[in-house]
Amino acid sequence: MDTMVIEVSYALDTFYFLMCTALVMWMAAGFAMLESGLVRSKNTVEILNKNALLYGVACIVYLLVGYNVMYPGDPVSSVIPGIDFLLGSDNTVEAVTAGGEGAPYYSSMADFIFQAVFAAATMSIVSGAVAERMRLWPFLIFAVFMVGFIYPVEGYWKWGGGFLDQLGFQDFAGSVVVHMAGAAAALAAVLIIGPRKGKYGKNGEVNAIPGANLPMATLGMFILWMGWFGFNGGSELKIANVDEANAVAKIFVNTNAAAAAGMVAAALLSRFMFGKTDLTMTINGALAGLVAITAEPLMPSAGVASLIGLVGGLVVVLSVVGLDKLKIDDPVGAISVHGTAGIWGIFAVMFTNPAATFSGQLIGTLATFAWMFGVSFIVLTVINKIIKLRVSEEEEMEGMDINECGMNAYPEFTPEK
Repeated sequence: MDTMVIEVSYALDTFYFLMCTALVMWMAAGFAMLESGLVRSKNTVEILNKNALLYGVACIVYLLVGYNVMYPGDPVSSVIPGIDFLLGSDNTVEAVTAGGEGAPYYSSMADFIFQAVFAAATMSIVSGAVAERMRLWPFLIFAVFMVGFIYPVEGYWKWGGGFLDQLGFQDFAGSVVVHMAGAAAALAAVLIIGPRKGKYGKNGEVNAIPGANLPMATLGMFILWMGWFGFNGGSELKIANVDEANAVAKIFVNTNAAAAAGMVAAALLSRFMFGKTDLTMTINGALAGLVAITAEPLMPSAGVASLIGLVGGLVVVLSVVGLDKLKIDDPVGAISVHGTAGIWGIFAVMFTNPAATFSGQLIGTLATFAWMFGVSFIVLTVINKIIKLRVSEEEEMEGMDINECGMNAYPEFTPEK
């Protein structure tokens, strides 16, 4: 291939990768808006602080160590990755223009920043589940362990060439590697800190605790939907030829179709079950459809992608209701959206990807859940012994904004004391 053609192709693939990175980074805003809209006004500043700071902490820690754990140059084994710090140099012109099967076709720096925003997204899943009762700084301490070690190890098992990849486990953009992984860590945190005061009655009642700003939550959903085009589309890794361009376009279509179907299905089921069209279920239905299609957004037709998203929308409603019956308090439905829908999505891969097997998908799911839940539980338990994870009952009643951040999100609506 002509050197000029190779360089232009490299530049185009790198540029596309970086633009998808920007879309995924924008999902941080989506998580922040969604979660701040679904919590009470007295906890708004604190959850915004969590989302802003976790992104900064995740980027720093992933740069220092996380990326090199997930993609080690010299792994110890297919289970245990190696460890290194910071980043090496980028690809040389000679390496790129040499051509051949092993030649790099996009910047290694672009790969790092794309993976860094994925790591931050994984941690964002935890913040919503522990909203309104987990302290800010213990949460950020956990983020260091999560992004520096816990998430990169299981990421290595699949995307870094570890044993799950060798086993044939199929997860295109991370229904399990990112979404269920984050949900498993979130579940560990929720079980340790317990439900919000007043959420569950003595006789099994489930008391609704409405969010303060549903327009903001809806905006967050649409920002996440937009960012998902980069999440799934960028995972194709290439665009600079006809086949790859067509593949990316198909991924965009399927991603959109699954979200739309999941949203409508969740709305219809909530109408059937509750007699009302619950907006939070509508929002989570769209997100569940997106999570479900993330495991395989390329192989299905648009019709099959819609069905996958539709089932995701139904599953998330049933999961939210089921977790409440178990008294597992998740203010934004993060465990259901990212965990339950992620599990559905990983097994739905078998309908369209002939390389996927039931045993491979099952082992990948169980290994990822066991690692993420188990290690997160241990780390959080240790942190809790040193610095209490949960605010006091008095602080919870007054609100985390004043106690953790010293300010109100809506001061003009807060009565003076």
